[in-house]
Amino acid sequence: MGRRRKAREVALQVLYEIDFLKIDPQEAVRLFWENFDAPKNVQKFSSRLIEGTVEFQQEIDELISSCSENWSISRMSRVDRNILRLAVYEFLCEKTPQIVVIDEAVDLAKRFGGEESGQFVNGLLDSLRKRLEPGLEETLS
Repeated sequence: MGRRRKAREVALQVLYEIDFLKIDPQEAVRLFWENFDAPKNVQKFSSRLIEGTVEFQQEIDELISSCSENWSISRMSRVDRNILRLAVYEFLCEKTPQIVVIDEAVDLAKRFGGEESGQFVNGLLDSLRKRLEPGLEETLS
């Protein structure tokens, strides 16, 4: 498994923990790394994804809500909403091509989500991708 894929998995697990337990993000990261090990570059990228996603969560949730018909953030499964949050942050604040972000998010959804999660995540992120205009990448930075 590649380091960026592993970092995304770690980020998803920590974001899920933060969402479920309502704990401080730094505490969640600390607890994770006390119990699991990974190369420093995985730790660095996952920490950046976690911190950015948490920092801009309100704006990210608004973008997700604007693309999801009949699904409020609170109605989404914790796994799906945190995959979406992570992917939207990476769309807007990282240099990763959007199609790669979508593919990675769909893979996470298939691995960690429910039976329909892959399709749900793919559809919502593709809708968001189509709405983004050049220059919007700087919106959250």
